[in-house]
Amino acid sequence: MDLRVDALQILKDTSRTFYIPISILPSGLQEAVASAYLCMRAIDQIEDDPNLDNETKKRLLQNISLTLQAGVDGFPLDAFSVGFKGYENSLQEVSLRIREWSILAPESIAPRIWDATAAMADRMAYWADKNWKIETEADLDRYTFGVAGAVGLLLSDLWNWYDGTQSNRTQAIGFGRGLQAVNILRNNGEDLTRGVNFYPAGWDNDNLQEYARRNLILADAYTNSLPNGPALQFCQIPLALAHGTLDALASGKEKLSRSDVVSLIENLMGINAKAS
Repeated sequence: MDLRVDALQILKDTSRTFYIPISILPSGLQEAVASAYLCMRAIDQIEDDPNLDNETKKRLLQNISLTLQAGVDGFPLDAFSVGFKGYENSLQEVSLRIREWSILAPESIAPRIWDATAAMADRMAYWADKNWKIETEADLDRYTFGVAGAVGLLLSDLWNWYDGTQSNRTQAIGFGRGLQAVNILRNNGEDLTRGVNFYPAGWDNDNLQEYARRNLILADAYTNSLPNGPALQFCQIPLALAHGTLDALASGKEKLSRSDVVSLIENLMGINAKAS
């Protein structure tokens, strides 16, 4: 099967938030963003795996980082499988296929994605070693930068690489942080069952709501400053879903319903169709 088609199918299976905005991107940019998303999903799946102990997570993530840092013009067929030895039957498909995702992007931008994924894998290994112990707001800022704010910076680089689109990188960090903060709020109960709490000491849902909304102000500014084009279309969808999820959580719901998600996306797509 064509790797791009296969990647989009895996994407559809793993993310309702990002499948649609990636699927409508133009050729070239689509492969680059899909590569970045799937590489990061591969390591995220390891970070969140309830069946792996923290020492194993740390070792697997560091091995991925070191392998990515050794990339030249791609990776040998067994480059990643050596580090996965013994875990071939327990890791998710998206993680085991990271070599394929890493070579999906166009050659001229792929190394930037390897660099971002390697850095994120190292940061995740650090937090696994600490059992994600978040004491202060500064700790939370470090964590949300490491796993999401840095993704905002990567996206800014991808927009610039594709068609020269300029964006505010401080706001890009807020874009990533804001989306991650909403995820932390939404998944808090599930995280607690596996012994992980991303809330700083003394914080409750209201504190994290405020933190998320503060960062989503930056995310709004980031998105609203983008010119009409693929970067704007991409950012609008996850941002609208983040706002919708935050409002749903604040009103006592567990998450946005599937019909709410479909309605939000259709509304945005309709607005974009009229604008073009």
